[in-house]
Amino acid sequence: MDETPRDFSELSMMSKTKWKNDELAYYQQALSQVLPYINAEGLTILHEINEELHSRN
Repeated sequence: MDETPRDFSELSMMSKTKWKNDELAYYQQALSQVLPYINAEGLTILHEINEELHSRN
């Protein structure tokens, strides 16, 4: 990743389709690392990120 991704609070206000690939990858990794500790909302966000990454491949 070349630059720091946009702040999650900014990204959470927009569709995952508008996120950059590196932002999707960064937050997918970050959420995956804390998966045992996230709540249902966090899990939903992780699923949405995974679906968006899958649709781009």
